[in-house]
Amino acid sequence: MPLNALGAVQAERAAKYLAQLSPAAIWSSDLSRASATAHVLARLTGLDVHYDKDLRERHGGEWEGLTIDEIRDRYPGDLARWDPPGGESVEAVAERTCAALLRVAEAADPDSLVVVVGHGASLTWGMSRLLGLDERVTGGLGNCCWCLLSRRGEGGRWRLLEYNVGALPEPVEVAELGDEA
Repeated sequence: MPLNALGAVQAERAAKYLAQLSPAAIWSSDLSRASATAHVLARLTGLDVHYDKDLRERHGGEWEGLTIDEIRDRYPGDLARWDPPGGESVEAVAERTCAALLRVAEAADPDSLVVVVGHGASLTWGMSRLLGLDERVTGGLGNCCWCLLSRRGEGGRWRLLEYNVGALPEPVEVAELGDEA
């Protein structure tokens, strides 16, 4: 499923901000919306997008292709546990996404900024695993929002410096105080 109009605007806004930070690399899930979002940043930076299938969103099993209302009607107990029948477990998603984030970090030059584009649940769970946190501490990521993680030295502890940050809307002109509208 491609980005909708709102998603395209969000991707453009985030990419304009992130491009100003001069990222050294862009990594992405190979799924369509994440890939399209990554390509907006790639267009602005001239960087290639590298793909890792382990950055994909959780496989939803029998929930795949259903709306939240359909899931609520058909699978109320599973929804309450957030456990899709035939889908990936939170543990499995956290493990594979954390492993992907570690591979990306290992491939990066020290002190460089790398942008990873993925999906809210898998990135939340993977980062939580990387940081040694319970994912309920942070909550889910918003669309086109980002986090800043850092590690001091090779093999050092990971630190969460920013979480769920989004680009501000385009600036608007504001009348000077005292000006008549």
